[in-house]
Amino acid sequence: MNDIVIQVENLGKLYRIGSAEDRDKTFREALVGMVAAPFRRIRNAFSRPVSNDLNPSEFIWALKDVNFEVKRGEIVGIIGRNGAGKSTLLKILSRITEPTEGRARIRGRIGSLLEVGTGFHSELTGEENIYLSGTILGMSSNEISRKFNEIVTFAEVEKFINTPVKYYSSGMYMRLAFAVAAHLEPEILLVDEVLAVGDASFQKKCLGKMGDVAKEGRTVLFVSHNMNMIASLCNKAIFLCEGNAKGPLSVMEGINLYLGQSGLNEIVFKAKPLNRAKVQQKGDIIEIVVEYELEKEIKMPVLGFIISDYFGNPICGSNLIDHPQEQLVNPTHKGVVKVIVEHPQLLNGTYRLSLWFGDGIENFFGDKDCMIFDVLNMVTKRQLPIDKVGPVFPKCRWYFQ
Repeated sequence: MNDIVIQVENLGKLYRIGSAEDRDKTFREALVGMVAAPFRRIRNAFSRPVSNDLNPSEFIWALKDVNFEVKRGEIVGIIGRNGAGKSTLLKILSRITEPTEGRARIRGRIGSLLEVGTGFHSELTGEENIYLSGTILGMSSNEISRKFNEIVTFAEVEKFINTPVKYYSSGMYMRLAFAVAAHLEPEILLVDEVLAVGDASFQKKCLGKMGDVAKEGRTVLFVSHNMNMIASLCNKAIFLCEGNAKGPLSVMEGINLYLGQSGLNEIVFKAKPLNRAKVQQKGDIIEIVVEYELEKEIKMPVLGFIISDYFGNPICGSNLIDHPQEQLVNPTHKGVVKVIVEHPQLLNGTYRLSLWFGDGIENFFGDKDCMIFDVLNMVTKRQLPIDKVGPVFPKCRWYFQ
């Protein structure tokens, strides 16, 4: 029990549709709100539950009956579709928003980065906001000063640290906000999908910092739609769907639920004019065979394919137009087209196949992720760590001089 730092019990948040309840607050209102928050929580603890007689057309439950626990040192991915309640959950945990019912117990100091603009005051300089944020976290001036140079260097805003942040670009703002949230030693770090604002190199630096935070025994809750980030960074997952939560789960269980929302786990080939597709593995080849039937005759059946990894990132693909074009001797409206991918060098794992079909001028049919297939011992009998080396095993020649 001592290792549990976040305990959520029967949590719910009800919004009136079209209400301006969560409008942006002035700096004064924000400070007054933080002072009043403990008293509101005491009041809510003794308040009556919400009536079930509300008009459903006027209200919506962003979260409903959410229960989970997070232990110290865990990196938990919060995943789900847009509107599932992810950001609302983090706002409640950050004490920005009060729950309608239930409660969330937090044991430790929270640093949060939920959206660009949260936590800073636009009229203050970067330096002043660093000290303000640290003070709100309960740190002394000496503690903040000790971290100050590290924060500024990480955020790469040395030249603008004495400039009011209202003049910062969104990228500069986000970099400084993340640096403050991660470096002022919060015991719990909450990060929403704001990393998409930064460039690739800074995203990589942020992910590395979140990993360092967890290694130091602190806790991270990370919201992202990027399943590669979730898989590489997190050791647990909480899946949200229409305000309901499942978890904590293993990362792969959470990702399976997320991908399964769109039917992506079904091995089916759904629509005409392609009636049949199959994928075969034969040693060092992948064979894709498609049967087609059209209302008109064509001389060149063009099949295109893309093979993606489990998370939907394309690995390779091609179509007949990319190669010497071959036409049928006689036009036909039905037949079979086959493509053989030689030496694909795919490591053990699960892959997705997308197909489209046309006549070289017009596309008649396309289906993304229409089939899922597994590769087992195709390239090497030794299972390599895919999250470290990628899904493709290159053939290399080594020379010594």
